[in-house]
Amino acid sequence: MDKILFVNGCVREGSRTRRLAQSLLDRLDGEITEVNLDKANIQPLNGESLKIREELSEKGRFDSDVFFRAREFANADIIVIAAPFWEMSFPAIVRAYIENVSVTGIAFAYNEQGIPVGLCKARKLYYVLTAGGPTEGMNYGFEYLKGLCGGMMGIPEIECIKAENLDIIGNDPEAILKEAML
Repeated sequence: MDKILFVNGCVREGSRTRRLAQSLLDRLDGEITEVNLDKANIQPLNGESLKIREELSEKGRFDSDVFFRAREFANADIIVIAAPFWEMSFPAIVRAYIENVSVTGIAFAYNEQGIPVGLCKARKLYYVLTAGGPTEGMNYGFEYLKGLCGGMMGIPEIECIKAENLDIIGNDPEAILKEAML
């Protein structure tokens, strides 16, 4: 059975992005573990937390609780990241989460030539978003995840599932959402 990691970056009550993500999760077969970023108390790295992380890494102590989220991410078979489209990307809490899971020695390593080698088991990452307007040419969150998770972490398939133009006058947001859910 697949281990599905659902990274829920939907912080609004009644989130349309959460609804779109749920429609995907309902179609996937596996055991789902949810990380609700609104409640998980994930903090961006700072001088102190980076120092602790580096000291533990140097000692090979990847079993430390400091690396729990990184191990969880690296060991998932399928990853679903759901986040609304904010400022041409995603909410800052999603960036903080990615910062916490992007650990050399867990998510990726460097070979002798200095080229990153992915260590993540996931065969696919879905990035789910909704947007009030268009995202074409400015979906920097998706491009970032493709580069980091695909390029560095070794996840071979990264797919964006989106419902956009939801807040444009005259559009039917429910119909757009339903179409994206297919």
